Amino acid sequence: MAINTIKINIKSMGAEMNRREFLKITSFMLAGAAAGFNGADIMAKEHKYSMPLRVLGKDFKVSALGLGCMGMSANHGPARDKKEMINLIAEAYDLGINFFDTAEIYGPHINEELVGSALKRYRKQVAIGTKFGLYYPNGKQLEDARPESIRKALEGSLKRLQTDYVDIYYQHRIDNKVPIEDVAGTMKDLVKEGKILHWGMSEPNIETIKRAHKEFPVTAVENQYAMSFRRHEEQTFKVIEELGIGLVAYSPLDRGYLAGQMDGNTKFDKKLDMRAGFPRMSHENMTKNRVIIDFLKELGNEKGGATPAQIALAWILAQKPWIVPIPETTNISHLRENIKAVNITWTKKEMEEINKRLSKIKLYGERYQPESDAAKSVYNLI
Repeated sequence: MAINTIKINIKSMGAEMNRREFLKITSFMLAGAAAGFNGADIMAKEHKYSMPLRVLGKDFKVSALGLGCMGMSANHGPARDKKEMINLIAEAYDLGINFFDTAEIYGPHINEELVGSALKRYRKQVAIGTKFGLYYPNGKQLEDARPESIRKALEGSLKRLQTDYVDIYYQHRIDNKVPIEDVAGTMKDLVKEGKILHWGMSEPNIETIKRAHKEFPVTAVENQYAMSFRRHEEQTFKVIEELGIGLVAYSPLDRGYLAGQMDGNTKFDKKLDMRAGFPRMSHENMTKNRVIIDFLKELGNEKGGATPAQIALAWILAQKPWIVPIPETTNISHLRENIKAVNITWTKKEMEEINKRLSKIKLYGERYQPESDAAKSVYNLI
């Protein structure tokens, strides 16, 4: 390893590195150089714990669990303390997570700024996903995937994330005013320019997936998927498996409900927490749906006292090898709890029995208000 390579890697770690971190990493690099390792190998060893990797699409390798960052800044109550959230993201990295999810609309913008600040020292060792094309001018939902809008959005995201590329760039919601072929063509150009490495879509229908993938291969679809929300198993799974596309599962704990701490008495801030308007999170429906929490607790007891959140995440990991859940949290203890899900496994026969029982559990409440723009956009009806 050449000395000038060491200098480049150190410089890329960011201006906020303190002297102790600098000396520690430099010593690792010099030792690694003598042993024949490169800088990326040495930095990869800085994780305190290992995490199994999964492959999305053809070659996008990420940790089996990612971290959704939205709630740190918006939509799930007031924005959390920035320093505390930076520490939480650093802890996630130490625990082996290398995949972090954000979007320009979260805040808007402040979540990307948070993620950029937290990850700049680890930039070459992590994968960042962000999203474009979903806006709320005057409180009205708007999708905009015009090529010029995509480029403008990406430049803003790169600046806020303090990086010159995004690992995976998602279309946040499908814009039916713009042919998906035009979107895919723009993604192809951005990959050629080195500004993004992969691309994906959030909540597309299967025909849109097929058309997009034909124009330029899609790496991942980001959809809501949880033990309590399995709609995508019916058609989407078959299509993306045939095409070699991965699934990034957002809200794998169903907006936090499957962690088991919410019930009919849980209240959400109507101005700051989007869950206040979700039918499934109403007093009545959260009370009725406790039956699935009881089932999670039963499964947890069979696994030596695993928590409902751990069971819910482990269940997703057991469904397909190309699924990566990205649970959100703003609590370090919950982060550490979630990480342990990767150690829970079931036999094929056990999973068949679990899914059979799960399919018989009736759940109440839609995820979005019927006929709302949000509901229409996830079903591509706008």
